[in-house]
Amino acid sequence: MKNLFLKPVFLAVAILVVTIFGVAGYHYAIGYPAWVTMAAGILIGIVLIIVLKLLLTLLFPLGRKIPLPIATTILGGFLALYIMRMYAFRWPSVLFYTLALFGFICLVLIVFGIWQILKNKNTARGGVLILIGIVLIVLGLYGFNALDGDPYLEESTSEENISVTTLGKLGIADPSEKGNFDIEVFTYGSGTDDKRTEYAEGVRIKTPTVDASLLLPEWKGKKKKWREKYWGFGVDSFPLNARVYMPKGNGPFPMVMMVHGNHSMLDYSDGGYAYLGELLASRGIIGVSVDENFINGHWSGDFMGKEMPTRGWLLLKHLEQWRNWNNDESSELAGKADLENVILMGHSRGGEAVSIAAAFNKLERFPDNGNEKFDFDFGIKGIITVAPTDYRYNREISLKDINYLSIQGASDADETSFWGMRPYHRLTFSDGFDGFKTGLYMNHANHGQFNSSWGRSDFGAPMKWLLNLEPLVTGEEQRQVAKVYVSAFAESVFKKDKDYLPIFKNVDLAHDWLPKETYRSQYSDASKQVLVDFEGDLDLTSASNSITLAAKNFKIWRETELMSRDGGSQQNNTLVLGWQHGKNVQKDSLPIYSIMLPDTLRNFSIADTLALSMAMGDISELDLKKDDKKMEEPKFGFNFSVMLKDSTGNTASVAISDYNALPGIIKTKFTKFDFLDKNMIGKNSEDQLKSCYLPISSFLKKNDSLNLDKIKSIHMVFDKDTLGVVILDDIGFYLDK
Repeated sequence: MKNLFLKPVFLAVAILVVTIFGVAGYHYAIGYPAWVTMAAGILIGIVLIIVLKLLLTLLFPLGRKIPLPIATTILGGFLALYIMRMYAFRWPSVLFYTLALFGFICLVLIVFGIWQILKNKNTARGGVLILIGIVLIVLGLYGFNALDGDPYLEESTSEENISVTTLGKLGIADPSEKGNFDIEVFTYGSGTDDKRTEYAEGVRIKTPTVDASLLLPEWKGKKKKWREKYWGFGVDSFPLNARVYMPKGNGPFPMVMMVHGNHSMLDYSDGGYAYLGELLASRGIIGVSVDENFINGHWSGDFMGKEMPTRGWLLLKHLEQWRNWNNDESSELAGKADLENVILMGHSRGGEAVSIAAAFNKLERFPDNGNEKFDFDFGIKGIITVAPTDYRYNREISLKDINYLSIQGASDADETSFWGMRPYHRLTFSDGFDGFKTGLYMNHANHGQFNSSWGRSDFGAPMKWLLNLEPLVTGEEQRQVAKVYVSAFAESVFKKDKDYLPIFKNVDLAHDWLPKETYRSQYSDASKQVLVDFEGDLDLTSASNSITLAAKNFKIWRETELMSRDGGSQQNNTLVLGWQHGKNVQKDSLPIYSIMLPDTLRNFSIADTLALSMAMGDISELDLKKDDKKMEEPKFGFNFSVMLKDSTGNTASVAISDYNALPGIIKTKFTKFDFLDKNMIGKNSEDQLKSCYLPISSFLKKNDSLNLDKIKSIHMVFDKDTLGVVILDDIGFYLDK
């Protein structure tokens, strides 16, 4: 028996197995202290390596060519590691076993070195072996960490800018700066929480529980057992817990109600938006951060989106509680909240939940079970979605006449696509609706840092060690973007303050207030008259309202659905144009895309701005020959001219670059390994459009004979770059208000 275990190879394998089991146990959150789960992991590793070694010693006596102790040790260690990788250390096989082999080699060297010193008294040889093992470990760690970095940094920071007068230079106050209100912070809730004092004896106001049984029938089995054991309550008695950030004063104050997304339910998420709550309260707006941790992920199971209606419904039940306080003269919160002016903000799954809540707000019954009655009808004026999902609930939510803001990071390793633009495209406005919708895409921002407690990694250990974290902005920088845009959105929606509206149309106007990064902004409102949105039939030559379309001298001409980086649908159709011509091309050989207008749409004198959305396409579609490779792909977007032509033949052309920073391609390396990015994430970039604008007055500056009352056609003339691929959408104009 002594010969089976007291050998350097066995000790090296055993140390490796026990160490990795201990690390995995430390990060395996099941509600117990980390040292307990680490000790359990170590114990499991020890038992596995011994039991499997003994078992293999008995089962494989025929492997006589390899010394039995060595063969059984290696096989036992391999099986132990295999079991652990399957259930805890879920790295891709090639990386996991490469790491294990490297660790095995290093530990064999170190253990053999120690063995030489202690048993054979050969200090020199033992010292050399130990030194080599340690050097390999140090070099391995250094090399692994050196894989971090942004290989696309030069591309993403080059020349994508234009000289503009920012709002800050115009004297408009930074919306992320605190306002003039003193604030108070407190919690309300059940008063009986077993895990958090702020929702137990720490509550200022006790609230009743609510019964979500009809909304979440999936609360059963293992999920029910272990959740109820941890929390002390079930689906029939969900608490209404929240953190409140309130301006001091009589009120009533408008409200922004915030909700976290899915995260470990043991790592409470609701405190992570204090930075927004405090800012809003200082500016005269109640901030409420709702606790829905009890329906978040847990080792016993994730509801996998089945809980989405409950997430949205709970927000409305919180608003219902505020309505009760408003109507109760004896309550200290009586008359404090203006429930006709509410914005719902959600992060991750919470971002999908706020759209669900806005839809449920107008319903009389729960659509999945009519036995659950609704009586809400609050004045929800806007929703904010931060790195949201849009696919968890099996019903697709389409909203109407509500203000909308979505923010997404390009380095989000959890929600790797800008799903917030799907509800943006589904959202419609009635004529005369005084509101807007907007989206902001930020390079080098991840998923978790919008919540101050979620941290820099979008995965838990050990998967997070594979993430490429070095290129990320800091948490403070990422939350600064949220502060600017959430605060400006609230000011615009609640106070009808038009001062901040320009930053939603063009993020460049907010550069004084934001971290130096690459951004994309999209915008639309009811005053925009879209001429061509490419959402119609299959005919490339026609659009709605009797508009006809034509293209000449293009290598690529198609209308297509935009796809996310993983192959999912962005639910938006666009135009893709690709061209290639020589520098001395004749005028009649230039690529031109034309929009011919009917008589009913020819009056541009009522227009203030010509608008379109654009993105840089994939130049590889042109199948360039070797000689053409010398013509460099620009590091920023392709330029072209827009020409207006009136019914008498007068024309005026303005280059897109005269008034817009040309959008390049934002590329992201999510993990340390390119193959892992491809397998886990998909493409290194995603087509994200940017709203671009040309003042109608700029065309008159080019030709004051142009008759704006009789614009016959609009032409995209690709006369600036000799080759390129562009994506275009939503071509139209904004009315002159």
